[in-house]
Amino acid sequence: MKLLMTVTDGFEEVEAIGALAILRRAGLDVTFASLYSDGAKGRYGVDVTNLIPLKDVHPEEYDMLIIPGGPEYQVEERDPSFLSMVKAFFEKGKYVAAICAGPTILGHLGLLKGRKYTCFTSMDEDFGGTYMDQYVVVDGKLITGRSCAASIDFALAIVGVLLGKERLDQLKASIYY
Repeated sequence: MKLLMTVTDGFEEVEAIGALAILRRAGLDVTFASLYSDGAKGRYGVDVTNLIPLKDVHPEEYDMLIIPGGPEYQVEERDPSFLSMVKAFFEKGKYVAAICAGPTILGHLGLLKGRKYTCFTSMDEDFGGTYMDQYVVVDGKLITGRSCAASIDFALAIVGVLLGKERLDQLKASIYY
């Protein structure tokens, strides 16, 4: 199973790097990609380098797309190729996970219609689905998280969905969750 996590300048460090660490700890193959270059600066000034530029990624090779939040969502929402990639993951029935501001991108694309989801509470609009007031919501192949405070639960939900309860329980025990 191959996962693709995309970021650009302004990404929320806890949501991206925290989730990335937990997913890799679980043994998942996660490509950390940047929208425009081989690096990105987080919302709080953390520079991440050695990322794969999204232009060099073949999204069709991935089983899941992960969209962290932060102010980066505004840049992503204006990028037609990024939006096309997001839609393609949904159209092909692949997994999509988004946290905090990330689910609003999905909502603005109409991809949350008829779905249960969560997002940063003040960013919830009428996306045509059912907003759930909880840290993480799993609706089929859609996994959404509320905020940076939900980062660990978000990553653990991904692990549980992709690798099952036994592996999830092992991982939780290893981090004293």
